[in-house]
Formats: sequence, C-alpha cells, structure tokens
Amino acid sequence: MHHHSHTRATLGGKMSAVLVAAGSSVGLGNIWRFPYVAGDNGGGAFLVIYILCVVLLGLPLMIAEFTVGRATHRNAVGAYQALDRRWSFLGYNGVIAAFLILGFYFVVSGWTAEYMVHSLTGDLARYTTAEEYSSVYENFIRNPWRPLLYTSLFVLATHFIIELGVQKGIERSAKLLMPLLFVILIALSIHSLLMPGGGEGLRFFFRPDFSKVTPQTFLVALGQAFFSLSIGIGTMVTYASYFKPETNLRHTALNVTILDTLVAVLAGVVIFPAVFSVGIAPTSGPSLVFITLPSIFNGMPLSMVWSSVFFLLLVVAALTSTISLHEVVTAYLHEEWHMSRRAAAWTTTLATLALAAVASLSLGVLDGWTICGLTLFDSLDYLTANILLPVGGLFTCLFVGWRLDRKVLKEQITNHGELKFRIYGVFIFLLRYICPAVLLLIFLDNLGLF
Repeated sequence: MHHHSHTRATLGGKMSAVLVAAGSSVGLGNIWRFPYVAGDNGGGAFLVIYILCVVLLGLPLMIAEFTVGRATHRNAVGAYQALDRRWSFLGYNGVIAAFLILGFYFVVSGWTAEYMVHSLTGDLARYTTAEEYSSVYENFIRNPWRPLLYTSLFVLATHFIIELGVQKGIERSAKLLMPLLFVILIALSIHSLLMPGGGEGLRFFFRPDFSKVTPQTFLVALGQAFFSLSIGIGTMVTYASYFKPETNLRHTALNVTILDTLVAVLAGVVIFPAVFSVGIAPTSGPSLVFITLPSIFNGMPLSMVWSSVFFLLLVVAALTSTISLHEVVTAYLHEEWHMSRRAAAWTTTLATLALAAVASLSLGVLDGWTICGLTLFDSLDYLTANILLPVGGLFTCLFVGWRLDRKVLKEQITNHGELKFRIYGVFIFLLRYICPAVLLLIFLDNLGLF
C-alpha cells in the first residue's frame, strides 16, 4: 500500500495544512451565496443554525475525509481502493464531481477576473444605475469570446500553480492567497461599516428573526454548510493525503471550519451595510455580486479602488478553490493512470477548459441546447450540488462510520495513540446515525420531494 509514499510530497507545518485545506473550502459560495442565504432566512437566527450544522455535520465529515486521505496517502480513487475495493465508486464520484464543478466554476471565475480588470481600468465606473450594470453583465456573459478569454486565463493560472507541484505550487500559493483574502475582507468590512446607514445592514444580518425560521431553514443551512466546506468531492481526501503523520486531524478540521465560517460572516459584514446604505433589496446569486455591488461601489469616493479590491477578493477565493478541484483530478490521473504530473495537469486543464468553453457558450450562443430545460451551465451546477455532493457525503459517512476498520480510524484520529480523543463516542454516533440521516434529508429535499 505504501510502496510510493517515500516519493510523495507532504505539506509543511500545521499552518500549511490548515491554509491549504481552508483555501480549498473557501470559495465563491462563502462570499456570494452565504450572505444572501443568511439574510433571506432570518439573519442571526440562520447564523446560529448554520454554526450548529457546521459542528454536527461539517466537522465529523471533514475528519472522516481527512482520515481516508491520510491513512492511505493516495488520491481520492486510490484511497478508497486501498481501504476497500468495493467502495472505490466513492473516489470516482469525487473525481467526476470535481471535474464537472470546474466546468461551471471556471466560467464564473472568469467573470470575476473580467470585472477586476474592468474595475482597474476604470471602465466599470462609467456606469451609474443598477439597470446599466445589469445590461453590462447580461451582454458580457452572452458574448461568445470575451468570457472565454478570461476563463482561459483563469484556467492557465490554475494550471501553472498545479504544475509547480504540491509544495511549490499549492502550499506556497495558499500561504500567500489566504492571508491576502483576510486582509482584503477586513479592509472591505471596515469600509462598509463606516458607510452612512450601514448599521441597518448589520442588524439585518445579525439580528435573529425567529419568525423566518421554518423546517426548510434547517435544510438550507445544512446545504450551505455542506457546500461551503466543500465536503463530498474528494478535495479533503486528496489534500489530507499530503498531511504529515504528526498533523492533528481534529484541530486541522476545526481550524478550517472556523476560517471558512469567518470568511462567510465577514463577507456578510462587507455586503449588507453597503446594500442597506444605498437602500437596495439584497438579491440573490450573481446579480448581487456583479450588478448590485458595482453600482454601490460607484457611488463611493475612490470607487475604482474599492471595486478593484472587491473583485480581487473574488478572484482569490475562486482561485484557491479551482486549485483544489484541479488537484483532485490531476492527482487521480497522475497516480492511477501513471502519467507524469505534468501530463496529468495538462490533461485535466485541456479537458476542463473544453467543458468550461461549452458551459460558457451555453449562456449565449448555445442557449438553445438544454438538458431537461436547463442550460449546460445550470445543469452542471444542479447535478453536482444536488446529486453528486450529497451522495458523496452520505456514502463517506457510511463508509467511515460503518465499514472502515475501527483500528485505522482510531490510529488516524489519535495519531497512533499520541493524542487524546475524549468524545470519540460522540464522533462515531454523529458519523453513523446523525450525518447520514441529515444528508438523506438534504438529498431528498434537493430532488424536490418536500
């Protein structure tokens, strides 16, 4: 099993393991999906439920994935194969999900890069109303070649980091990008808090409104916790396979979870005071980030600066996630197909670029091609978010909770008996019963059965 672990890369100290894994889980979902979802579902009340979900579902699952990765020191497919051949479908689910997510994630990442460039050149500052920004956005995503250009640039940036390898590429970029992300977030939060009328936005975000809490809220919170931590895709298995033997899996998972939640909350602190200061209703998804916010930045002194900084934040968040998704596929090809790392990286890059190109065109020129009424872009999103991820998470719980050799699990969590784990019983109970039950609920809810 360990015949090639001596040549295998490992991540440096404690900090590296945390930053790399946090980079993988911090993405556009934290910054653009979380604030809107929280605001829509009772603000502070949602935050409390969300944190509960993260602790009860996110943490045990992340520790489970870390265990699988570090016990085997293999890619997502190799890891499950080494532990139990019949469960290798879990690894394939992860690799396929990572590949399909990249198909649309690269496209959105390209948009963030385009907006950053246009902020820097002062192009975005020429418009004034939200309607104008709306038409700028619509025209841009429908344009056949401009999004493709930016998407390609983003893909190549990701490729370049992956090709440098685990230490020089992934680890070094995480050590630069993650602190940068926090510095930008904190600067933007302070700026937002100083805006006139910003307090209203904070109240909206933090004041618990229990009247908005329904059973549905719990499902929304669970779904968001699940995406936000990027569990069930094999990224955590792959990254944990590079962890050192002395890495404390529980502390790493806890720190990653805290950082991930902190980014999501800070994003809300950036977005809501700004939105309320101008008196615009906080709307969902892309329109919040690409239409509402640019028009808000514009009314501010130094609008070019704030707008550029904000889109730089999105670029950084997107990049840390595309790197981890790319690595899942690259590591699989490198180890299971015995390609050189360079060949594996290029294969992944060209395949994902082809998929992303079609996904990008499906929003404009090719919008006539639909799968069950969804464009390719939307169907990639739907398939991964509603089916592959929850299924991956569900079977990961079942595998680690019920199937995996108890000895392996204990050895990994306690580093062969060196660390105490007092709540081991609670952890196993959550992993065996609570997590699968909850994930089954999310899955059925996603398919619209409630």
